[in-house]
Amino acid sequence: MDELHYQPAHKLLAQLEAGTLTSKALVTALLARIREHNPAVNAIVTLDETRALEQAQEADTKRASGAETGPLHGLPLTLKDTWEVAGMTCTAGATALREHRPEHHADVVQRLEDAGAIILGKTNVPVYATDLQSYNKLFGVTNNPHNSDHTPGGSSGGAAAALAAGMTPLEVGSDLAGSIRIPAHFCGVFGHKPSRTLVSFRGHIPGPPGTQSQPDLAEGGPLARNATDLELLMNVIAGPKPVDSRCWQLEMTPSKLESLKQARVGLWLEDALCPVEKELTDGYRELGNQLADRGALISDASHPLLNLKHILPVYFNLLGSLLSTSLTPAQRRQLKWIARLEKWLTFFGPMTPFIGEYGRGANQPTYEWMAMSEMREKMRAEIETLFKGIDVLLTPITPTAAIRHDHSQPVFKRRITVAGQPRAYMDQFCWIAFATLLGLPATSVPIGRTREGLPFNVQVIGAPGMDLTTIGFARLLEDAGLAKFQIPKGFGS
Repeated sequence: MDELHYQPAHKLLAQLEAGTLTSKALVTALLARIREHNPAVNAIVTLDETRALEQAQEADTKRASGAETGPLHGLPLTLKDTWEVAGMTCTAGATALREHRPEHHADVVQRLEDAGAIILGKTNVPVYATDLQSYNKLFGVTNNPHNSDHTPGGSSGGAAAALAAGMTPLEVGSDLAGSIRIPAHFCGVFGHKPSRTLVSFRGHIPGPPGTQSQPDLAEGGPLARNATDLELLMNVIAGPKPVDSRCWQLEMTPSKLESLKQARVGLWLEDALCPVEKELTDGYRELGNQLADRGALISDASHPLLNLKHILPVYFNLLGSLLSTSLTPAQRRQLKWIARLEKWLTFFGPMTPFIGEYGRGANQPTYEWMAMSEMREKMRAEIETLFKGIDVLLTPITPTAAIRHDHSQPVFKRRITVAGQPRAYMDQFCWIAFATLLGLPATSVPIGRTREGLPFNVQVIGAPGMDLTTIGFARLLEDAGLAKFQIPKGFGS
């Protein structure tokens, strides 16, 4: 038998159901794993060992009694430290929230517990989940299990690192600017950003504790080490808020793809505005060739919206507008000047194209936001024509594999290196913008390693609401040996 800590969640659940494994034994094994590996990775920042063991014993007793159980009954897992769990600290990486202990579960957490899951603890994030590296003054820096000199990403970086290190079988992250897809890419695990509003955000920080509204652009979603577990968890956490369940129920469209030879696959792998490392692009092209060899219909996708010059202005504008609520007046004024001076600031170093729209969005009046939002909705309607000709669209996730830790301030002065040339740090948000802006399902799927041994993923994007198609396609890639989580060196049994 494989070591418990790297077994798929669905196989662990089968053993729990068969009685060959107890929940208490599984919780105990994962706690031992955390004690062994978390000091080096620093992914898990809060543990509730006593309650987890008590709940595990209760789960075992309930199962033994023959009572009806949920789909995750007795399965322990961790959660990103942005989801509120009653009685457990929820800090979102911020010192101001170090003592915040919510009295009520987030809707996602309630769904997990109703399904029988046991919440072991919380995983690290950047301050208020606003960076693609996971570090803060409360808990320190989270390292990538594949190479501790590199970040696991953010803001769900602790979640992805914990999965890669075998410290949890499942995780729930959140994604506004790639915060599920990028950590999955950097750590070589599977992650899924759902279609718009499939997962309730109530009980997520940010916004402030007590927020009831669903924020623009942001989605909660599952992370796992295989596609089957991704779908398992997605089916648990998706659905209406309790008050909305009186008038509607979720019924996701099943995937029609039963084999790769049925798949129509579009490739969008290059854009002059945001170059990608050749090693990654070559890997994506090779994936396309391997899919063609297996009978899939492969083409370079063509559509007016498959161009970052159309996507980035609207995305950065709406992103700036959303995040402006957490900025001080002085910070908004600074962003206004960056927007005004955008074309001249390029003389002082590389800048992400259209990043000035972020500053404009942070300062614009409501009527301008409404115009931008309507533009987004027209684009969302227009993209339906793309998916009449293809089932899934494959794209990069970021320009590189996992970057080295860089906590220098201010953030806009940070650089990444692509093809030997310096590029702006914010370039890492470019390739995730398309699916975020248009509310499309996007699955991050591990398909290879770089020469340095770092994993890299491909982004599988589908039409609105076709979440089970992108996750199902990921499973087909796994079944064909084209996608796989690989255990980081030093973390195997």
